[in-house]
Parts: sequence; C-alpha cells; structure tokens
Amino acid sequence: MPKKVYIEGMSCNNCVKHVHEALIQIDGVKDVRVSLEEKCAEIELAHEVGNDVIKEAVEDAGYDVIKIE
Repeated sequence: MPKKVYIEGMSCNNCVKHVHEALIQIDGVKDVRVSLEEKCAEIELAHEVGNDVIKEAVEDAGYDVIKIE
C-alpha cells in the first residue's frame, strides 16, 4: 500500500538522504523513494502506518510535511 508525502525544505541530495533514512526506519515501511525535484517521498508499506508517525519522522529530520496522500 503506497503513500505519497509532500515535503518542504529539501534543497540537496543530503536532504534526500536524511528524509530517506528517517522514513525507512519506521516499522512497516518496506521501501522509500525520495524525489528532490518533486519535493516528495513515495513510501511502500507492509502494513498500515499512521500519517502522524510519518509526519513526525520527517519533521524530526528537520523538514516540513505539506500533505500525505
């Protein structure tokens, strides 16, 4: 089950790496693809993960979540 997270504040490949590391550590996340150009992360989940958990992980890494679909 996929989710798309729109993120503000990423400006370089280091930012992409930080967001990827924050998201891949969440229990239930199978795969993460972060796009600097699209300012989003596509997440593939093994089981349901609450949007609040995803948002907290991204914000703890220092970035802002605009919305989650």
